[in-house]
Amino acid sequence: MLSFFETVNVYFEKAAALTEYPRGLLDLIKAPNAIYSVQFPVRTAKGYEVFQGWRIEHSHHRVPVKGGVRYAPTVDEDEVTALAALMTYKCAIVDVPFGGAKGGVKIDTKQYSAEDLEKITRRYTSELIKKNFMGPGVDVPAPDYGTGPREMAWMADTYGAFYPAAVDQLACVTGKPVTQGGIRGRVEATGRGVYYGLREACGDVDDMKRLGLERGLEGKRVVVQGLGNVGYHTACFCQEAGCVIIALAERDGAIHRPEGLDVEAVVKHQKATGSILNFPGAKNLTPTQRALELECDILIPAALENQLTAENAPRIRTKILAEAANGPTTAEAEKILLDRGVYVIPDVYLNAGGVTVSYFEWIKNLSHVRFGRVGKRFEEASHNRMVSAIEKATGRLFSDEERRRIARGPSEIDLVNSGLEETMIDAYQQIRELARRDSRITDLRTAAFLSALNKVATSYLELGIFP
Repeated sequence: MLSFFETVNVYFEKAAALTEYPRGLLDLIKAPNAIYSVQFPVRTAKGYEVFQGWRIEHSHHRVPVKGGVRYAPTVDEDEVTALAALMTYKCAIVDVPFGGAKGGVKIDTKQYSAEDLEKITRRYTSELIKKNFMGPGVDVPAPDYGTGPREMAWMADTYGAFYPAAVDQLACVTGKPVTQGGIRGRVEATGRGVYYGLREACGDVDDMKRLGLERGLEGKRVVVQGLGNVGYHTACFCQEAGCVIIALAERDGAIHRPEGLDVEAVVKHQKATGSILNFPGAKNLTPTQRALELECDILIPAALENQLTAENAPRIRTKILAEAANGPTTAEAEKILLDRGVYVIPDVYLNAGGVTVSYFEWIKNLSHVRFGRVGKRFEEASHNRMVSAIEKATGRLFSDEERRRIARGPSEIDLVNSGLEETMIDAYQQIRELARRDSRITDLRTAAFLSALNKVATSYLELGIFP
C-alpha cells in the first residue's frame, strides 16, 4: 500500500496531467519546502523522556504558512508531510491566503497528565521558535488530532514569553480559547464546514438524481465514523438538518439503529460509561470497521487516515462518501468506489472549515477588533429605522419580538458562520463547475486538486519564477 504522502501525490499527478505547466513548476509545488525534525527532552512524572516532533512547511507560495499540530503515537514524518501538502491545496481551494504546513509530536496523550502535556507542548513550541518555524507572519499552528484550545493557549503563551513586546503575538497560533484571543465558532468550524459542503452537494438536483436520491439532506441515512470534535459536530449539524444518523463508530466499536440515533444522548452515554457501546435500543458492532460497510446514503469518515482501503472498498455500501477526516481513503480504494458509482466529496475540500475560521481568527488578532464590535449597533439602528418606516407606510405594527429578530445586528458568531458558509458554497461551486467544463475530469477530488494546482501555480508564475 502506498504511504500517505505518496497517495496525496497520486492525486496531485492525476490533476497535473491535465495541465500544461512546466515539469519544474509542478515539482516545485509538490515538494515540501522545509522539514524540521527535532528530538527534545522533557522531565515528566516518569523521569526524563525524549520526544520526537516535526514541523513541515510544504509551500511558501503564500506566507504565513498554516497547519495544525497533531499529538498521536502513530505520528511520523510521512504523515506530517502528507498533511502539510493537503493544507497547501486545501487553503488554495477555499481561497485562504496561507501556504500549507503541519506539525506533530509522537506521543500517546492518554499516558500523560495535563501537567506533563503542558511541559511537552511548551518545549516543542520553544524548539519551533528557535528555528523560526513559528510566528504571526511566518508559520501559524492550530489544533489537530490530540490537541485543542488548551494546547494552543500554551503555545501562544510560550511565544509571548519569547516576544513580550510583539503587538501581534496572539496571531502566532489559532484555535485558542475565546478568552485568550480565540474566535467564536472555531471549535465547531470543521464540522460545520463539512455540513455546509455536504448540504451544497446534496442540493444539486442532477447529481442526486444520478445517485437515485432526493435533493437535500432531509431523511438521508448517515453513518459517522469518529465522535471526536469533527465527527461529533458534523453528526449534530446533519441531524438538525433532518438526516437520520443510523450508526456511530468509535475506536472500541460501533452502534447501529436503523430508526436513528440521538447524537447528544449517545455522547451522554459515552461520558457516563466510557464507551458508546451498549447504548439502549442500539445494536453493537465490532470491530468498528463493520459500521463503514452498512448500507447508507452518506458515509462520513471523521477519524484518521487510511480507513477505506482496497480490502474493504468492495464492501462499502454508500452512495455518497463525505471525507471529514484527512486522507481516510487510499488511492486504490477510491478507484474501486468511483468505478461503483460512489460520489466522493474529498477531504481536501470538505474539511477546510477549520482553516477558514482559523483565518478569521488570525485576522481578528492582527486587527485587534472583535468581529461585529464596530458595526453591530449601527446596523441595528439602521434596521430599526427601516422597520419604523414600514410600519408608518403600511400601518402594520411589528411586535417587540418581531422587531428584535428583524433589526438584530450580527454578532461575531453570526459573521464567522456567514463567512464560513459563503466560503464552502463558493469553493464547492468552483470545483463542481471545473468538473463539468472538462470532460477529462471524472471525480471531484481531481477537480479540487486541479483548482488548487492552478491557484498555487499562478502565485509562482506571478513572481516571475517561470517566465
